[in-house]
Formats: sequence, C-alpha cells, structure tokens
Amino acid sequence: MKYSIKANSSSKDNGIINIKQSEIIFGTTSESTNTFANPAELFLGAFSACILKNVERFSDMLNFEYSNAEITVSATRLEKPPRMDDIKYELRIYSQDSKLNIDLLKKNIEKFGTIFNTAKSSCSITGEIKKISE
Repeated sequence: MKYSIKANSSSKDNGIINIKQSEIIFGTTSESTNTFANPAELFLGAFSACILKNVERFSDMLNFEYSNAEITVSATRLEKPPRMDDIKYELRIYSQDSKLNIDLLKKNIEKFGTIFNTAKSSCSITGEIKKISE
C-alpha cells in the first residue's frame, strides 16, 4: 500500500496539506502559533487518528459496540537533536458492551497501528485505555 499527499506554503503565510478531499491548514509563521496546528501537533494528530481508526476497525473484529471514543495525547520535544519523545496517550471508550476487552484492544492497537509502530520505532510510548460506562 502506498500513500501520497500534496502540501504547499507561501512565504510569510500558512501551509496547506491536501489529502483526498480534505484540506488541512497548518501554521508556519510565528503569528499563527496560537491559531493553527504546527507540524508536531499534526504528527500527534496522525498518531491519534491511527488509534481511533483502529478502535473502529477492531470493534468489528472483536465484536463490541461503542458510542464514542476520545483520545488525549501528549509528548515531549527534545532539543538535540530536535525530535518527539515520550508520547503518552489516554483513550476513553464509551461503551456498555460487556464484550469490550480493553487489554486485547490495547494489544491490537499497539501491534497493528501503522503510525503507532512508526512512532514506537523512534521514541517511547505509554498509554492507557479506559472504558466509560454510559
């Protein structure tokens, strides 16, 4: 499987990533620091999207139902060399389904997530999954 995206930016302006029918604006200037996502935040967003996509995928495979899933991710940026490290996540799954096996879901997310495994190859990742009964 291969992927392709297109991105561009203009001098003194923000950047745009085009993926399929989506357009994502990202900050490249000091003026946009508090307005648009920066590249590090986009990276954590891709990490989050990977996990949430796999919740949906494994809900079918592991035969459980959920109404909502939300994730919070934090990471530390190291200076020399500049890179992301120590990613921490908390995944909350809202479900009343007794078939939801949190340990098995976590194992599958951490074994089969493309972005998860890419990040894991270069930094430490710790996470927790919580089932929230509605």
